Amino acid sequence: MRRLFAPGCALMLYNPDLASRLLEELRRHASVKGLHLTCCRHEPGYTRPTELVNVCPGCDRRFRTLYPMTSTISLWELLEDCDWFPFPDYREETMTVLDACPVRDQDRVHRAVRAVLRKMYINVVEPEKTMSQSVCCGDSFYGTLPKDAVMEQIRTRVAQMPVDDVVVYCVSCIKAVAIGGKTPRYLVDLLYGHATDPDPIDPDEWHALLDKYIEAH
Repeated sequence: MRRLFAPGCALMLYNPDLASRLLEELRRHASVKGLHLTCCRHEPGYTRPTELVNVCPGCDRRFRTLYPMTSTISLWELLEDCDWFPFPDYREETMTVLDACPVRDQDRVHRAVRAVLRKMYINVVEPEKTMSQSVCCGDSFYGTLPKDAVMEQIRTRVAQMPVDDVVVYCVSCIKAVAIGGKTPRYLVDLLYGHATDPDPIDPDEWHALLDKYIEAH
């Protein structure tokens, strides 16, 4: 089966250089043959089975469930047992994890995310509602509730995080954690020792960028 890397619109908007670095690693070590840039909201059009390596939970769910010729594996699953990635050492920094709602039913992703955090010597304090019991960060209400109500949903959820540093593996969750007044630690950034930049955090601005990218890809 052919394997391609699908960085997703959010990562390509957030930091395309990180997507390029990941592609290079995956080509070298994980049998990835190339890049998939068609948004998960559009039919990929493959006529033979294709496995897409993803970093976006939304991409994982849509490619896995909507399109018959595509299957998915998360980057975190590839890194879970690998011996080839140069993981940084965070020296037992304490963080918590906000699990993304599109993969709430995917224990494989929850397990792999935490395995990667252990490889980086990060001490995880779980929130009360976590993994398969996790609650959406609030961003998924955008477009169905007024913006003020969305912001209130976000602040309520982020307030439930037990420590200030919150690991996320969804770019929209980065924005939510910042809106809620805590520090987002995006898992791709953590792999490379980068600080996480939440801007833009305004939901209207962020979703306008997403919509434009989705339409173009």
